[in-house]
Amino acid sequence: MKEPVSVRLRRLAVEAFKFLTVGGLGYIVDVGLSNVLAYGLGPIPALLEGSPIKSKIISTVLAMIVVWIGNRLWTYGDRTTQSNMRGVVLFVAVNFAGMIISVIPLGVTWYLLDMRDQLTYNISTNIVGIGLATLFRFYAYRTWVFKDEAPDAEVVVPLEEPRTVPDDRG
Repeated sequence: MKEPVSVRLRRLAVEAFKFLTVGGLGYIVDVGLSNVLAYGLGPIPALLEGSPIKSKIISTVLAMIVVWIGNRLWTYGDRTTQSNMRGVVLFVAVNFAGMIISVIPLGVTWYLLDMRDQLTYNISTNIVGIGLATLFRFYAYRTWVFKDEAPDAEVVVPLEEPRTVPDDRG
């Protein structure tokens, strides 16, 4: 039997909350590290000054590790990936696509529009890019990576053969 819409919406809301909480932690790692690498922090010099895409790729990979652990153990801990290797491969593929989505706005502002200040960098990649990538990842995680294998409807199999009723018109 199909569960009521209110129950499905509540489950989706809990899932979205957990996903966004884990993603928020990953976001802090991603944004913080990408800024430190590209622009430095106080006395710490920029390690990759003039290389914003390299900075973003490194920070995204480290954030991806944090997010994998959080989503695997908490957000989607009750779901199966059928095998650890399958889950990791799908997760990496989805995050690679998400990384491309988040870097596209940065590439446009940095290389096409020649807007290279820290504010534009952060708006293009850490707000617009990550926002678009987050929508994609939420859909992809729940659809492919951490797929819910629970059936939507109960299947009823009869245990007896149906009886035939003799025709009275005989």
